[in-house]
Amino acid sequence: MLTFALSKGRLAEMTMRRFAETGLDCGEMQKPSRKLVFTNEAQQTRFFLAKPSDVPTYVEHGAADLGVAGKDTLLEEQRDLYEVYDFKFGCCKMIVAYAARGGDSPLKDLPSSLRVATKYPDIAANYFHERGVTAEIIKLNGSVELAPLVGLADVIVDITETGSTIKENGLVIFDEIMPLSARLIVNRVSMKLKYERITELIQKLKKKT
Repeated sequence: MLTFALSKGRLAEMTMRRFAETGLDCGEMQKPSRKLVFTNEAQQTRFFLAKPSDVPTYVEHGAADLGVAGKDTLLEEQRDLYEVYDFKFGCCKMIVAYAARGGDSPLKDLPSSLRVATKYPDIAANYFHERGVTAEIIKLNGSVELAPLVGLADVIVDITETGSTIKENGLVIFDEIMPLSARLIVNRVSMKLKYERITELIQKLKKKT
């Protein structure tokens, strides 16, 4: 049995479509149901949905053999697992932005200290540390764009797909930290014990790319 942890939401829908192209049937997940785990006995596969930030945890600890999560989540969580395939969907970018209120940017000449609001404290801290900036990281779970508008933070580190939400809220992108997309991850022990099935799936995915 191969067990898959998928990120809830649009990423799961895109993943299921890609898996279907390889012959993996996870159509039961798309039907209305209160079930938490979906099993296909014929194909010896099992699927469940999890909060995106939890997917690497399930995979690292072996509750799932494989998972699909965004590169941003993997960088922030830093779990001990294999990252084996880039789906090249769910694409967006990690950016640094500030409120355009007139006057100089708070990032002009990279000052010695900044208040930074973000859902990704480790990524943000590493970014500013590499640039010699002491950053006070403020962890938020909701709309990060609000923070500089109400004076909670000088800048934000967040993800954006098109940049339209950033602009609509009067923010200016200062830097693009990295491009992001959905990745297939594998538990280290599962890769050894179920090597043939996992590598077969990876090869099928690559042929469909």
